[in-house]
Amino acid sequence: MTMTAPNVSCRLPAELNSFVGRRHEIAEVKRLLADARLVTLVGAGGVGKTRLALRVGFDLRRNFRDGVWLAELAALESPELLVQTVTESLEIQDRSVRPSLDVLIDHLRDRQLLLILDNCEHLLDECARVTETLMRAVPGLQILATSRQSLGVVGEQTMAVPTLPIPDVDGSRPSAESLRQVDAIRLFAERAQAVLPGFEVTEDNQETVARICRRLDGIPLAIELAAVRLRAISAEQLLDRLDDRFRLLTAGARTAMPRQQTLRALIDWSYALCTERERLLWARLSVFSGGLDLEAAEQVCSGDGIPADEVVDLVVGLVGKSVLAREEHQSTVRYRLLETIRQYGRERLRAAGEEPALKARHRDWCDDLVSRAQQAWFGPDQVSWFMRLRAEHGNLRTALDHCLTAPGEVERGLDIATALRFYWIAAGSLREGRGWLDRLLAAGDEPTAARAGALCLNARLAVLQSDFAPAAAMLDESRRLATRLGDARVLANVAYVSGLTGLIRCDYPLAVDMFGEAVEGHRAADAPMGVANAMMYLATAHSLLGHSDVADVQYKECLAICEARKEHWFRSYTLWVYGIEMWRRGDTAAAVETEREAIRLKRPFDDRLGIAQCIEALAWMAAGDAAERAAVLFGASQESWRSFGAPLLGYLTDYHDTAEALAREHLGGRAYESGFRRGTELAPAEAIAYAMGEACEVAEPAGRAASPLTRREMEIAQLVAQGMTNKAIAASLVIAQRTAEGHVEHILNKLGFNSRAQIAAWVGEQGELLPRRSP
Repeated sequence: MTMTAPNVSCRLPAELNSFVGRRHEIAEVKRLLADARLVTLVGAGGVGKTRLALRVGFDLRRNFRDGVWLAELAALESPELLVQTVTESLEIQDRSVRPSLDVLIDHLRDRQLLLILDNCEHLLDECARVTETLMRAVPGLQILATSRQSLGVVGEQTMAVPTLPIPDVDGSRPSAESLRQVDAIRLFAERAQAVLPGFEVTEDNQETVARICRRLDGIPLAIELAAVRLRAISAEQLLDRLDDRFRLLTAGARTAMPRQQTLRALIDWSYALCTERERLLWARLSVFSGGLDLEAAEQVCSGDGIPADEVVDLVVGLVGKSVLAREEHQSTVRYRLLETIRQYGRERLRAAGEEPALKARHRDWCDDLVSRAQQAWFGPDQVSWFMRLRAEHGNLRTALDHCLTAPGEVERGLDIATALRFYWIAAGSLREGRGWLDRLLAAGDEPTAARAGALCLNARLAVLQSDFAPAAAMLDESRRLATRLGDARVLANVAYVSGLTGLIRCDYPLAVDMFGEAVEGHRAADAPMGVANAMMYLATAHSLLGHSDVADVQYKECLAICEARKEHWFRSYTLWVYGIEMWRRGDTAAAVETEREAIRLKRPFDDRLGIAQCIEALAWMAAGDAAERAAVLFGASQESWRSFGAPLLGYLTDYHDTAEALAREHLGGRAYESGFRRGTELAPAEAIAYAMGEACEVAEPAGRAASPLTRREMEIAQLVAQGMTNKAIAASLVIAQRTAEGHVEHILNKLGFNSRAQIAAWVGEQGELLPRRSP
């Protein structure tokens, strides 16, 4: 049996155009990362900090066992959501009530990765606090930040990102060939070729191009904005207009201008070259956070000077002028304003006095979006709506924040947050959902239907986090208010949450009563989604009470309701618990296939909790006849539970304990731990493949001794065996040389050796026990 190579995660966006130059800067950032755990790239907007950080991260991706991850902060306006944003960027689904920073630390504690924090300047204090806390608590974490100023954290190394090199002004006339090697010239030429195929730097135009790049101070964003003008004018005309614009700014002074003024001038010029309607659209688009699609632009930005049927042409124009960036997203196209350009548009929007009205339109669009998503959730387009909401998460936050800060908007905020009930759960955003609901409920106390529904949802999210005391108080208020208002649907939901409380707290008779009430209430309200949701757990409660026949009938009815609507989410959860009931009755083969079908349905949602629960169930099913496989599956699911704060099996914990004991009895303690360890080392995709029977066995053969070295020490032992010096190992792994020396000493001590040659011989003897380093 073989062990797979460690999975290397690289969660960085693909580059949309070529990366030019920066060889020296890339090398310098790598050097700094070899000696420091926090490196901050500082510089003005448009100087290329983000592109440089992403390129370094991509180059170093194989040097970090647990990968390179990007947290984009530009669109984040609420400092209190910083930790949650980082957590989501690391694909951690935190469903606990523990402090989110504690959950993040626990998830990272044993990991070795590089985290890129992009655009920290507007959240400087919070970024500094969180970064310092993480650095102290997680020894294997390195952070590469970008900001307009340093974070001011102890141990931070900063590097000022310079502009691109520009041609020297020394009176000599370099050749066109030598000019083409200058980074600023190369960038201009490549971006010019994108809009004017066949463009080249020649002996005839080299001086003009060189003067353009000098005039732009080598600022990458400025060069890119200028190069796109060659679609309409010549290089000579471009230079003339740059000279005119900058003379106005400097009142005739011939000295070099500050970089930010140069960039501002270029954006001013881009703005001036837009048509009146393009300028208006640019300003209005600045209310979006994290991007948008064409439908959003049409709904929010049309009217009052922009006909709806012209939006598409205006968007095309802004893309052509490099104001909007076009990005492929699933099967659709989305658009994004670079942060510097977005800030400029926001200034124009404020100057025109349109910001309040556009924020309200944006809020209306979000309200309409989540309402449509809620109505369509229980149907064939469920996955598409989930992906759509996930893409608009930044815009949803902006709308909710507006509802909290603008007078008279609390009711709308409650409507939006409540319409997202299944998104908060499916996206693993229980903490964020509760955070918005807590703040909105505290901002007003009008006894409305919106408040009753929001209280019930907030209680539901709290119960899913096993936070029962506040849930009970909110549920009582929701019940009283819904009774007073005669809101039958909210009362049915209150019964459901009460049943969920009973189920998780193992009060199965209460769960049967409450879920039964919820089923009937939703039937009376003609709400099939509510019926399926409640019946799924009603059947589970009956199963746990030993009422197998009743449970079987109810599971089948629930599945029939879901299948009639071609729905995936509730169907997957029903299959999970129904599979357990099949296993309890002795039909293990059918149970295994049922769990695997549940996993297939969960994959599009990236439902890590649900998948972990299915893997757990598969481990129980394997414990009797395939104990080694059960051990690996238990290890794989354990890694998922860590990111949720605590095991969330609740009422199914007894099954876990019994199956684990059985597997240990069959294998023996040492072999069980060996298999369990192999499971913990599986990447999420590998764990799913193993559970689905799509991958080869990964557990060590029983009786084979585990290595005395840690995974990092194994990696270094391999490099020693390749003949690498400590200095070379440090450079390869992006660690300090003294750290590499310490690892080698530990390896020698653990193995009882006194030479590097002995380490090399030992590595050769181990064969497949050691993980393979990716080339």
